[in-house]
This record gives sequence, C-alpha cells and structure tokens, in this order.
Amino acid sequence: MKKTYITSMPDHIGAFLKASECLASFNINITRVSYNKAVDSHILFIDAEGDKEQLEKADRELEKIGYLQTNKNERSIVLLEFMLRDVPGSVTKVLRLIQSYQLNISYISSQENDSLYQAFKMGLFVENEQKLKDFLQEAQQICPVRVMDYNHSERVFDNSIFYQTFVSGLMKLTNLPEEKRDTLLVNSNIVMQLLDDNGLSPFKTFESISRFAELLSKCRGEAFSPRVTEYAITENTKITTIEPPCGSNTTIVQSGDDVLFIDCGYALYQKEMLRLFRNLLPDFDNIRKRIFVTHADVDHCGLLSLFDEILTSVKTKECLVLEYNGEPGFREQNPLHKPYINICKALTAYCPPDPEKVTALWDTQTEQTAPLEQVGFFDFGELHFEAYQGKGGHLLGEMVLIDYVHHVAFTGDIYINMHGMTHEQAEYNKYAPVLMSSVDTDPELCAAERRAILQRLGAGEWKVFGAHGMMKEYNVKVE
Repeated sequence: MKKTYITSMPDHIGAFLKASECLASFNINITRVSYNKAVDSHILFIDAEGDKEQLEKADRELEKIGYLQTNKNERSIVLLEFMLRDVPGSVTKVLRLIQSYQLNISYISSQENDSLYQAFKMGLFVENEQKLKDFLQEAQQICPVRVMDYNHSERVFDNSIFYQTFVSGLMKLTNLPEEKRDTLLVNSNIVMQLLDDNGLSPFKTFESISRFAELLSKCRGEAFSPRVTEYAITENTKITTIEPPCGSNTTIVQSGDDVLFIDCGYALYQKEMLRLFRNLLPDFDNIRKRIFVTHADVDHCGLLSLFDEILTSVKTKECLVLEYNGEPGFREQNPLHKPYINICKALTAYCPPDPEKVTALWDTQTEQTAPLEQVGFFDFGELHFEAYQGKGGHLLGEMVLIDYVHHVAFTGDIYINMHGMTHEQAEYNKYAPVLMSSVDTDPELCAAERRAILQRLGAGEWKVFGAHGMMKEYNVKVE
C-alpha cells in the first residue's frame, strides 16, 4: 500500500532524520522525497510504502510529533503598500504599529524614485481578519495604505507556507471542495519536482499551474463564449462544432432525425454546455443521446455522464473502466503525465462514466504494427466512415473516422488545426505541453500517425475536424 505524507517539519537540523526514523521504525519504505527550501521551508513530501497497519501506526506517530499537515492553523499573507514620505525615519512609525499588533513581516521591498514619497511594500502574516482591519485603520492615520493583489506563483512573499497559500488560491478560483486540497498539494509538488529535474524553475511550474487554473475559471458562466460553426454536408446532414476557450471541441452531427455527438469538453462547463445544447437542439432533453469518443483524455470525456450511449474503441473503454474503478487510466500510467492529469481532473471536477453505458466497437485485440490501421466501419445516417485506430502516439485507443464519399474526417487529437484556434484556445493549449513535457505519449509515433491520416485522404476537397481549433479545409490534388 502506498501513501503520500505531506509533512510540516520544523526548519532545523535533523528534522528529516526524525521523520525518516519514525517511518523506519514501522518498517515502512520511503519511495520518493521532495523538499525545496526555496519554495517552502517547512513542507516535505514523502511517498511511503507499507501495509495498512504499518501506515496507520506511522500516521499516529507523525501526528503526535506534529509533522502532519493540518488546515486548522492555515495562515495567509497580505501584501500592503505604504506610501511614506521620503525622509529619514518615516518607516519607523509603521514598524512600531506592526510590532504592537504582533504581526510578522515576510517580505519587504522599497526603493526611492526621485519623488517626495516611497512606495514601501510589506508582506504580513494574517491569521485574523478583524485584526487586519483594525491594523489598517490605524495605519491609515500614519500614511496612505492600500492592499495589493498579487499572483502567489510569480513571487514568494513567504516561503514557509507557500504550498498551502498556492493551493488555496487554486481552490478559490474553481470553487473546489476541501477534500481536493491534498490532491492538488501532492501533484503540484510532483510536477514541480519532475520539471525541476529537467531544468525548469519551480516557480515557472507553479505559475503555469496557476495560469491554467485562471483560464479554466475565467470563462465560466456568462463569460463562456465558445465559437460555434455549422457546416452543411448534404441537404439532410450537417455538422456543428462547439469550440470552448478551454478543453476539446464538442461536435454535433445531425443526419435526418438522428443526432451523434463526437467528444465532449470539461465537466467544469456542464451548466454552460447544457444551455448551449438545448439552444442548438430544442428537443435535447427528450432524445436518446449518443456520443463517439475519439480517445480517453479528460478534456474529451468530462460530460460523458450526460449521455445514454457512449461509443468507443476497446482500449478507450478499458481506460474509462480503469478510472471508474479508481485505478490509474492510461495517462496516469505515464509518470510524466500523471501529476498534470490529476491536477486537471481535480480542477475540472472530472467523473468517469458508468461502464454500463460504454459500448466498445470493433475487435482490436490483435497487436497493431502500423501507425494507423483500419479496424472496421461506422455508419451514421448518410455518413459512412472507415474507422482507423492509431497505435497510441497521442493515447492508446485513439480513433479516426474518414468518410470517402462526403470527404469528411474526424481526427481527434492526432491531427488538429493549430492555426485555426482562437486566441483563448491558443493560450490554453500552451500549458499542457509545459506541465506534461509533451501532450503526446510518443511524439514521433504521433507524427507518423498524422502523416498516415493525410496519406489516406483521397483526391478532392476535405473537411477535417480535429478536436481543437476550427475545421480545416484540406485539398488533395490529383497528380
């Protein structure tokens, strides 16, 4: 049995030794350790392995010696700017007031600017909101004071509570419940450790996570404004693409009275997407809802619980079943991708669908040799697709649908229209490659799959629907 301990250790010699001796006394093996004093001078992450009884004993002992994190005493930091006259001793009254309120200073920054005043910035520990209000009221009698907003990941004003402050900011952005705190703490630390080993500054990692969370949260509610485009394929068949600022496209294929969805975005936007679905399909609540999933990434599967029938490849169903049973999906089985995916699932409220709703199409159990292989056919209304499976360059179980009569292709994430993204989509898509090292499981294999798709398109004008960016018109000329 494995467990991650988030230990809060005193900043003195022998602190880690004491924790290590505690775990060793219960015959528990330490499998990973992460500590960076420049990031947080107290928090040490320890991955440990032992049986349930051993770990429970360690829990009690670590709590007894005060090494386990608790949220009861969580502190925060407020950054204040005091506008002081640029004369000797001007800061003394402020410092005396700070001392009288027994507030600790975690950050100081000031520099003259050839004016009569200095903007004197201080970071102060805050444990009591009323105490802060009283302090500010008195401080205003000395000089003008303002509370400044700041991004925790851009500059650390106190490194003894960085992780808790950072994660609290993430949770506030996306209205996450308290039980998600440890998931974010642990996985933020793991992704930082992985990227730090590759030369990326820890605070660049935290900045990327923070910015990713901000992008997810800022386009909710009335700010949710996806690009919606309709394409006529025949008189009776049309395709509508919904391109949200964050996450994969959702495509609606209507052929006669039949409706098929292809992929769906983040669970975070369920209310917004439902409103849009009902606007585009007035009878949405009464129809049988079917969806085809190109692959099992979290940004393609967030709304699967809304559907009655989920059509996938065998491997994609396998991944969804693993997640439903609380086991690592294909992404989490990749150590480089696991922390980002866990963060993403927490921030977007991902919940895997009931496997009873999932139907695996085609028998693809034989070992695949080519980057892209035909595995069967898929008919929907007037559209007749050849179904191709990728070898797993982006993710195992990835599927491509090609209709050679109507020159329509659905290519998932193997082939996307990078140049056809909105500004918001392009901004969102910057962060996964940083935090995962690569969005592809095997970038070279994915490139081979991409070439194979284009080689299979026959002569003529094609409509290629990738899972990010708008539809791409692709012209294959006869030589």
